[in-house]
Amino acid sequence: MTKNGKKVAAGDSKKVKRILITQPKPESPKSPYFELARKHNVEMDFLPFIQLEPIPSKDFRKQKIDIAAYSAVIVTSKNAIDHFFRICEEMKVSVSQDTKYFCINESVALYLQKFILYRKRKVFFSVDGTNKGLFDAINKHKENEKFMYPCSENQQDNEIVGWLKSHNCEFVTPFMYRTISSDVKSRISAHDFDVICFFTPSGVKSLLENFPGFNQNGTFIGAFGSNTSKAVEEAGLNLHIKAPSPQMPSMVAALENFLGNKTPQK
Repeated sequence: MTKNGKKVAAGDSKKVKRILITQPKPESPKSPYFELARKHNVEMDFLPFIQLEPIPSKDFRKQKIDIAAYSAVIVTSKNAIDHFFRICEEMKVSVSQDTKYFCINESVALYLQKFILYRKRKVFFSVDGTNKGLFDAINKHKENEKFMYPCSENQQDNEIVGWLKSHNCEFVTPFMYRTISSDVKSRISAHDFDVICFFTPSGVKSLLENFPGFNQNGTFIGAFGSNTSKAVEEAGLNLHIKAPSPQMPSMVAALENFLGNKTPQK
């Protein structure tokens, strides 16, 4: 990419000055993102690339899914948790205390504390934040369980569904919200930034919808989650910063590693 008339060479993370996080700005001034920006003297911008629209309970009812009939819930984001419990509240469904939850990573698992009494015997998560780790967790407890996998109406990931089918699991995939690309082209130029970090496949889709024919041209791309990484690569973009991993469980940790090295992760 071009920055102030100068081309930033791929691999030269020392020249990174401005990073775009495609999520809302953290409310707490103590966010690790702000600490990272101060430590490395970089500008950190925040702009959500997607918006979520809730599917009203009256429309959810048309799917004819009895939530109480399912003993386990698979969640791959905090948004999915929010909308699952929103629908339950709107429909006055009492979620059993014995319901098991299988989460894509520990951060999502801990978010459940907002809605339930967190107990390790009923909350499980992928240790490394990958789908494979999630499948390993489910596989240990899948006997006699009926799974609910709340997702977006325009769900882009079929790997989890494919695994559930191939392992003869009883499951449903209720739509509880829909994802819409935000209009960001009127607010930014994609090449204003040295690094752009994505957190969902929908965020990558939004980039391409807002900036058709986007040319990476030296911009470093970060992705959180295996599905997001896959979306980046399928879009024909080079991926430089990848999380989570056991050594880098968060995007902040991955950025810290990237900014502290002269060359990006392979």
